[in-house]
Amino acid sequence: MNATALANVSENITATLQQEINLLKVDLEQKDLLVQQLSEELFRLVKGNTAFLPNAEVHEQHSEEMRCLAEKLVLVENQLIASQAQIQDRDREAVELRNTIQEMSDRNRMLEQVVQELPNIYRAKFAERIVPIKQKIEALQKENRQLHIELQSLSFRLSGRTRRPSAQQQRLELPRVMPALG
Repeated sequence: MNATALANVSENITATLQQEINLLKVDLEQKDLLVQQLSEELFRLVKGNTAFLPNAEVHEQHSEEMRCLAEKLVLVENQLIASQAQIQDRDREAVELRNTIQEMSDRNRMLEQVVQELPNIYRAKFAERIVPIKQKIEALQKENRQLHIELQSLSFRLSGRTRRPSAQQQRLELPRVMPALG
């Protein structure tokens, strides 16, 4: 995977995580608003209770409303805690993904550098291996030239020998006269 693809993946993950974090923040703000409203309502009810002496039925109704509001408050607080934990998990996951992307980018750069250096490495190794082969070729060519020279020399000598006997054969041989006896 090249650096561009890793960067795109990183941007997509970051954007997705950012959207989820934003949604959780909006949810958290709504819950904070609800807690604020419940607190104001609770305060109003408590303040309103001191203004007049409630009868038992009204007191019972207010107590029931207070319990209901307290339960809602506990639920909202629990949801708030869960949302905060979820945000922390997402943040931790985002950090881990950024670190992984950074490691992959570093590794990708290293591999690209190695790939760029490979032709030079192969050229150097080829040059090392070709030196003895060139030396052997030069030695064989030198030996070939020497053998060619020797062959020409022998060929010349042979042609000279074959010419001489034919020249000798062309001479007329005269009979030899033997000295007379006596």
